[in-house]
Amino acid sequence: MTLSEELIWRGFVNQTTFKDIKELDSKKWTFYHGFDASADSQTIGNLAAMMFDKAFIRHGHKAILLAGGATSLIGDPGGKDKERVLQTEETIAQNVAAAESELKRIFGDSQFTLVNNLDWTKELKVLDFLRDIGKHFSMTPLVQRDYIAQRIGEGGAGISYTEFSYTLLQGMDFLHLYDKYGVNLQLGGADQWGNCLSGVDLIRKARGAEVHTLTIQLVINKTTGKKFGKSEDGAVWLDADKTSPYAFYQFWINVDDQGVEDYLKIYTELDKDAVDDIMNAHKEASSNRFAQKRLAYEVTALVHGKHIAESVQRASEVLFGGNSYSELSAADFVVLKGELTYAEGPEVPIIDVLVANDLAKSKTEARQFLASNAIYVNGQQIPLNKTTIETSDTIHGYVIIRRGKNQQMLYKLIHS
Repeated sequence: MTLSEELIWRGFVNQTTFKDIKELDSKKWTFYHGFDASADSQTIGNLAAMMFDKAFIRHGHKAILLAGGATSLIGDPGGKDKERVLQTEETIAQNVAAAESELKRIFGDSQFTLVNNLDWTKELKVLDFLRDIGKHFSMTPLVQRDYIAQRIGEGGAGISYTEFSYTLLQGMDFLHLYDKYGVNLQLGGADQWGNCLSGVDLIRKARGAEVHTLTIQLVINKTTGKKFGKSEDGAVWLDADKTSPYAFYQFWINVDDQGVEDYLKIYTELDKDAVDDIMNAHKEASSNRFAQKRLAYEVTALVHGKHIAESVQRASEVLFGGNSYSELSAADFVVLKGELTYAEGPEVPIIDVLVANDLAKSKTEARQFLASNAIYVNGQQIPLNKTTIETSDTIHGYVIIRRGKNQQMLYKLIHS
């Protein structure tokens, strides 16, 4: 499969300056892709863009990945109906460091050059910028861009010169990377099409050279018709401190059947034969969520490493898939410690634990649950004559207490 064929199959292709996407297969390209640093972590929306880049790298093309230390100080007005609140230089610097760390982790052994556009803009003089860059931009097409036209049109919130200048800065990035690294292709998100064209036009006018751009399709949840990538708690982050590996895994387990094949193509490096095999197996018994489970494992392994992916996979299969609790390792219980209601203490009456951790409203209700066989410890129904959590009940010193189907807590037995 050629690069253009793979990009089409994976659903990556949106808009491009190529007359025919097959032109990508005609030579080796040096491309760049910029990543915003307005937050202290990238999201799974950014992850789709990274997988877009990795496809090019697999086909032998040279990658320049840019952390937007300068442009993030300005703020991209695209998709915003009002002016952004500017962040401090210190905050952006921290965000850039976080972005660079995540890019290195996701790209792993893939070869790429990492750059920060603050390096070539921080000493830039305003007169040089206006003469060397601004002179090449006509106001007419700029004010006609959708996101600018909406802001300055009737009922719009207006736009400052600061945000208006964002597209010029991005165009300058392309020019700088063209001069220094021979970059002849910019990749970007669907919302970056106008900004990408700024660089293409600038290089044509300033250097008399032809370069190209290609944007990735926006990932859409087919069930809701909305942009894919948010959970009930908001954005799904790549930083384990913002979205835990367990919650990250659960997000993918719960994606819709309509979209799971698309997500396998976009968010994994599995080839066509592998994806076809997964989907055939999934269709035989879709209620088992075979495709979602494979997707969840692959993406979690990519973002957090195979060891973590295997741990959260085991925990998930025990809590929701019916696997034996004895399969859990000590490390798996540590993972669950951050996900379930957690308590620790000595051998203690089960009734007290249920009440203290909201599995029962009162001791009377707790006794009723026990009498009706509604309480389980590490997957085992508690005998009617059992009243205390004991060492013999534990696995690696822990017990998972479950009431009914889904209400669960983790208790660690501490010996005095």
